[in-house]
Amino acid sequence: MIQTVEAANSGYRFMPGVSQYSCGVGALPGFTLERVRFSSVVPLKQGFEKIAEIIKKAGRPLTSFAACELRSPAPFTEDGFKAFNEIYIKTLIEWGVMKDGVNPVARSNVCPKLDPPSEPGFHAFSFTTVAPGAPASFIVAGSGESQEGKANYRDYIVRLGDTSPSGMLEKAKWVLDEMERRMSAFSGDWIQTTGVQLYTVQNVFSVLESELGRRGVFRNGLTWHFNRPPVVDLEYEMDCRRVHIERVIES
Repeated sequence: MIQTVEAANSGYRFMPGVSQYSCGVGALPGFTLERVRFSSVVPLKQGFEKIAEIIKKAGRPLTSFAACELRSPAPFTEDGFKAFNEIYIKTLIEWGVMKDGVNPVARSNVCPKLDPPSEPGFHAFSFTTVAPGAPASFIVAGSGESQEGKANYRDYIVRLGDTSPSGMLEKAKWVLDEMERRMSAFSGDWIQTTGVQLYTVQNVFSVLESELGRRGVFRNGLTWHFNRPPVVDLEYEMDCRRVHIERVIES
């Protein structure tokens, strides 16, 4: 059983990941995860301000901030990604969410090929609310086809540069296995998911039925975003969730 850690004053536990994000979060008993999507991407600074306002209005502490979905103009270089993450985590530290270098917040950060934002910003976020007797809820962070926590992504990418059908199949299998590993930390599986998102601009029709369908990914459909993963040379990313309260707000 994969160990999870309770985040202080948050209403959730998390599966430890890397410094910029955790692998996933799950609401504690008596709480539920609520997802809020913006009607259009909100730049990072203004996004954090809006998020703080929404969380406070709900009567929750900022430490209830549990997950977010970011959009960026284009895939980062390795150094560019590190620089962005240093900016991103500053607010988490200020909010008391991230302490001693441990980041409990799950995250996806992808790059629309069409109509990309002019700067990184928020597409959606999730936080915990008090909900006695609520069914279990969890959010698994996005993962591309490379091992995280290494010195770089490039040296660990599955089938680097290979977008052939067989290359994309191996990439998909690696990511799907990782999604299942992360869900297992919260006793979750594909049957329990309420939403699954895929991020790629490559042709993956050949693996949709044979791999995703076989595993049961399509129980509630699949949201395919025509987006690239956040780092150059990554081609396939996914995230998934079991969230019962979702809403969209004008931005």
